Amino acid sequence: MGRKNWLFAGSDAGAQRAAIAYSVLATCQLQGVEPWSYLRDVLAKIAAGWPARRIDELLPAPWAAENPELVGARS
Repeated sequence: MGRKNWLFAGSDAGAQRAAIAYSVLATCQLQGVEPWSYLRDVLAKIAAGWPARRIDELLPAPWAAENPELVGARS
């Protein structure tokens, strides 16, 4: 399935970025994290200058532990 989807990604780098995005969204699903709530919060934190040394705190599992009110929330 992925091969056909990534065939027209534009470049190898574009296909790699798409694969990363799909992996993050699949991890959200496995953790029970609603993807849109997660992405809104994480992208806002990164845009506000989240330190690179603490990027592991923004992964879906640690994020879910810190934001239980947003786990399973529908936007």
